[in-house]
Amino acid sequence: MKTDNKQTRFYSVFLIGILIFSLPLWTGGCFNDNSPSITAPLSDNNINLIFVVSADLTYNEPGDINPDTANLTSQGLQRSLMMATYLKEDVLGGENVTAIYALEPMTHLQTDNNYPDMAGIGSIQPFALLNQITLPLYGTDSSYTAYSYPINSAYGPGSLPDGVVAPEKYCPDCQGLDFNDTTGNNVGLATGIITANVPGFYVFSAPWETINALMASINQQKGYTLNIPTTYMGPNRVYAISINPSEVASLATYDSNLDPPSTYPELPLPVERTPCTYDLQPYFSTSRTGGINGVVIPTTINTNEKIYIVRHAEAHPDPENLFENGNFVGAGQWRALDLVNALGNKISPDMVYSIDPAQWVYTGHFNVSYVRPSLTVLPYVIANNLPYRLVSHFYLGDKKQAQLASDFFFTGGTFSNQTILLAWESSRIKPLINALLESYGGNEPAYPPIKWPSTDYDTVWTVTIDDMGNVTVDNDLCEGIDSASLPDMSPEF
Repeated sequence: MKTDNKQTRFYSVFLIGILIFSLPLWTGGCFNDNSPSITAPLSDNNINLIFVVSADLTYNEPGDINPDTANLTSQGLQRSLMMATYLKEDVLGGENVTAIYALEPMTHLQTDNNYPDMAGIGSIQPFALLNQITLPLYGTDSSYTAYSYPINSAYGPGSLPDGVVAPEKYCPDCQGLDFNDTTGNNVGLATGIITANVPGFYVFSAPWETINALMASINQQKGYTLNIPTTYMGPNRVYAISINPSEVASLATYDSNLDPPSTYPELPLPVERTPCTYDLQPYFSTSRTGGINGVVIPTTINTNEKIYIVRHAEAHPDPENLFENGNFVGAGQWRALDLVNALGNKISPDMVYSIDPAQWVYTGHFNVSYVRPSLTVLPYVIANNLPYRLVSHFYLGDKKQAQLASDFFFTGGTFSNQTILLAWESSRIKPLINALLESYGGNEPAYPPIKWPSTDYDTVWTVTIDDMGNVTVDNDLCEGIDSASLPDMSPEF
């Protein structure tokens, strides 16, 4: 694929993390947003800080957010898909983004059930997939270009919510946005970008409270005299603080005038179906029944529970499956949006779980927020108005993660009498299942093979625990989406 020369700026952005420092939060401002809307794209010679306002329960367009789950509705999803095209074409003028920063979902819990705010990162994901990035392939001298861009959503120092496991170290080059910016990480991030002086397009996605405070803090910290808006004007407004080569800042306001339908998005092309062939993962089924072959049912095991476990969407498009940026790629957006149709009559979960997208990993070349499992099932959550929660109390890279995950999902009674859809990282799915099976003991030799084929995005593993605590595991189901037929570029709306 052809590489955009401006993508080299991506590597410069990682240097910005070194310049980040804590600054006090300032939320002043006395101006209303009554400035005329801009129609010309921003200049790629400037440092452009672009602010996209995501919906939350306090500030939203009626119909964009579900008051029960605090998640986007089909209308809200439609808006994010349409906004992606608007940002790419009208705000960036077709240029490539330089960096994307999204709300750390666990910093903004909503409703009495404390659901994480996935709207911030979910609203900007479609835009991320309209941008190309060229990355070195780990362990080789080659690189690969794909439609996909990393989304920075990792916690900064001091922004860790209660109950969230602390990382071994923080990630300044993949830091996201803290809802309240209690320690000044957000404004430190933004002013660090300005100080680094790398022209480009830096996009921030978060609720109005966070965006408004961040713009005001930048204005104050940098000594600008911009008329920062103080009134929420709806989700169609996009704001940009643009600093030209002479270090003169200006505020641009865009109005996308989007009017999304309330129905779930219809893909512009049909997604090809495929039967469950078991070519990549041979059919497997095993059971553990108390009193048979030495099996002892664990005393804390859940009962009447079923969990469907899926891998994230397409993420490694190169022939060696080495491309890695923490996100899935354009082809994966087709799968994610079609998942509601693919799984349609096959499963009926009560809730959905995934890993906290604020967790981060080192790819061998740089650090990235690991966002793709949680974003893979987000459209399914939206279409079915399901509660969505994130696993954040242990780290996916923990050496004991298989046992920790097994204990969390299968013991203690929390998920008894529940059916769950779980989006997880592929190499950790079978170890999670095997940790559960091992807890039953006995001399039953059947365990799923650990390795997950790199090109398999379709297999669904099912764990069923009956009313006595006996367990059955199989991979009978598949999503039924033909990965090879999915377009490289994500759908545009």
